Formats: sequence, C-alpha cells, structure tokens
Amino acid sequence: MELNPTGRFSSRVEDYIRYRPSYPGDIISLLERECGLRPASRIADIGSGTGLLAQLFLRFGCEVFGVEPNPDMRQAGERLLAGEPRFHSVEGRAEHTGLPERSMDFVTAGQAFHWFDAPAARAEFQRILKPPGWVVLLWNERLVAGRFLEEYEGLLARYAPEYAQVDHRRMDAGVMDQFFGSGQWSLATFPNEQKFNLEGVMGRLDSSSYAPAAGTEAHARISEALAKLFAECQQDGLVAFRYETKVYVGPGLGTGSYQPANT
Repeated sequence: MELNPTGRFSSRVEDYIRYRPSYPGDIISLLERECGLRPASRIADIGSGTGLLAQLFLRFGCEVFGVEPNPDMRQAGERLLAGEPRFHSVEGRAEHTGLPERSMDFVTAGQAFHWFDAPAARAEFQRILKPPGWVVLLWNERLVAGRFLEEYEGLLARYAPEYAQVDHRRMDAGVMDQFFGSGQWSLATFPNEQKFNLEGVMGRLDSSSYAPAAGTEAHARISEALAKLFAECQQDGLVAFRYETKVYVGPGLGTGSYQPANT
C-alpha cells in the first residue's frame, strides 16, 4: 500500500467520487453567522480532492481555489466542477499552496488536515489569509453505533492494519489547541448519513486509503465477511452509514507559531 499521503488515493479515485459522503448544507449557515461568510468570499480549499467540499461553497456563490497535490484526485475535481467558472484548480499542497500572500478570506480542509505537516501548513495559512481570515477544518466522522457499524469497525481493525495509524479520530482538542492556539477555536457538529446497497458498501470500503487493495487475500476476506454482515443487517436491501460531521473553526491563526504538545 502507498504510504505517501500525496499518492495513496490514486487507486481509489472512482470509488471516492461515488461513495464518499458530502457535507451538510448547514455548514454554510454556521459560517455566515459566526465568520461572516459571504458569496463574495474567496476560499482556499486545501486537499480539495474530488471537489466535494468545494461544491458546497460554489453553490453559495464563493470563488474557490482547490489546492490538491494528487494529480488523479485533482483531475477528478476538475471534471466534476468543469462548469463552475468560480472554481480554480491549483497544483499544490497545504505546506506550499502557491497562492498569493493575503489573498484568501477562508482556508478550508475537508477530510484532509490529518495528512498535513501541521506546523508548515499553519505558517502557509497565515501567509495566504487576509486578516482576520478563518480556518475551517472538517471531518465526516463515521459513528460506531449499532451492530452493522460496530462490526464494520471490527473488520477494519482485523483486516486493515494501517487503519489505526491514519484514523482521523486522532484529531482531538489537544491537536486543535496546538494548531489554533489554546481556546482559539470552536467546534460545531452536524448529523450526516448515507444509505447503501451491497455494491455501495463495498465501494465505500474501497474508497478508504487504508482498505486492503483489490486482488489481495486480505481484500477477499474482508469482502466475504462484509457481505455476510450486510446480509444479516440490511433492511429493505440497505444499511446506513451514519456520521457526525465535525467542523473546527478558528480566526486567522494570529501571529504566533505552532505550539507542540508539552511546551
């Protein structure tokens, strides 16, 4: 499996497009109310991938600069958003976006911040934000509640050895304090859900970078176990993947630097 975070999704692009959850529209209302988001706002969407988060801001009327280092993911985003004149695809990464200094009103990262070099990304976000500016970090956190989701979690632990290393649940209050500054951020949560047939469940698994690669023995075993679990848990041919969408918001990052733990 590809360990480089820039390249590891290349073989997952099509499944990512079809089976990853989008983001609740209520996020726009939150940012309007709390951060002054307007249709005229300029957004740097870092790790923009296939364009799921960018879509949300484009529909609101914002100009979005999608910064993505992986060429396959970036091209997928370009295809999805080809009809959006306010979307600009940028080859870059969190630590070096290539965007002009003090040019952005918001920096966003959906399902991506846990891949960043946080100190270098913080410095880059400070550089490209217009004061006061806002940083918005989002994750769709899959819930582990109910038989299907509890046992799905167990299958990942058993057959996907990288899962514990890359699970974004490691992004907790301590990590946010280090990045934004102690107490300089807020958290809002929203419910989110997908319902899948068996094909969708398999695609949702294969969209994850830590899932065993197709054609391997581990993939065959987890697929067999997942099909059995689906058959036992489905209702009307569907199961639900439930999420809590977490939105971490902080203003501007000030003029300080990244504060590592225990300093």
